[in-house]
Amino acid sequence: MVVTAVLLLPALGLLLLAMDRFEDWLPADSASPRNARERRRLQLIPGDGSGSPSPAAAGASGRHAA
Repeated sequence: MVVTAVLLLPALGLLLLAMDRFEDWLPADSASPRNARERRRLQLIPGDGSGSPSPAAAGASGRHAA
């Protein structure tokens, strides 16, 4: 199994190099994105980001303080 992996490594390296060169050779896309709507941020902590913690976050921090 190790022999097979060692023999495949150079071939995979050449394939990666060829794919990188091919990607650089392709024409660039237009400036407009495929999806025109605005991206939304992922909101992991509830709240509006005003600096004050939400009631859910305050309750969670109080439980872990003990």
